[in-house]
Amino acid sequence: MKGLLITIRRWGNGKMQRNHAIFTRVRGFSMMLAIMVGFALVSAPDARAEDGIALAIVYDTSGSMKESVPAGSGKYAPKYLIANKALSAIVDRINQFATNAPANAPRKIEAGLYIFHDASATNVVPFGPFNPAAMHTWIKNFSQPTGATPLGNSINVASKAVLGSNLSRKHIVIVTDGNNTSGPKPEVVIPGIKKTAKGTSSDISFHFVAFDVDAKVFEPVKKLGATVVGAADAQQLSTQLEFIFEKKILLEDEEPARPAGQQPK
Repeated sequence: MKGLLITIRRWGNGKMQRNHAIFTRVRGFSMMLAIMVGFALVSAPDARAEDGIALAIVYDTSGSMKESVPAGSGKYAPKYLIANKALSAIVDRINQFATNAPANAPRKIEAGLYIFHDASATNVVPFGPFNPAAMHTWIKNFSQPTGATPLGNSINVASKAVLGSNLSRKHIVIVTDGNNTSGPKPEVVIPGIKKTAKGTSSDISFHFVAFDVDAKVFEPVKKLGATVVGAADAQQLSTQLEFIFEKKILLEDEEPARPAGQQPK
């Protein structure tokens, strides 16, 4: 009888050890599978992303935009009037790009227009499907530049809308005539924005137009990968904005051709 009990106890202990070993292997496999799935979710491109442009324009409305610069033909004009005209032309170009798309490949564009407000920014044309009429209306009526230049905070505000878009090509264009004078500098906020974008397997590009200010002021953001161009007068501002949109954002000549009959989602 005693021998039988010992045998049963040994059999029970052996079974428990085998069950524990199986449990350990299953648990290890589950943990490995969870890690692999998590890595795939972080590394793989966002399956929901659609081809299109998500664009925020940060437009300097600080008091210094009242100052005058060469406007052509030996004349001078306030910077905000020159910038208004250049921005209006860019809105027309974006609209042309959107409406002249091939019939089988409509172009999706989401955009918002942001201006300085106190120590941050506010949208005067809310981010959403590109609305050229709303942008033209605001540009036509803007005539009172005032306040400081909170570039970093304004870029941060604009980035939230752009990063929230499911369109694949994300851009922020900053048109400004001066240094950051309120809040964090652009080079302080941009790394965090890029990190957030990377966390969603996307990317975001920054483009600075230094209007009547030395472009070297923005050397720190250039080192972070931003486009930086300078403009001293009306002609240069129009030329540089056109360069950024044609070569960096719209890229019409580089769009991949779609097979006949293939429609974007």
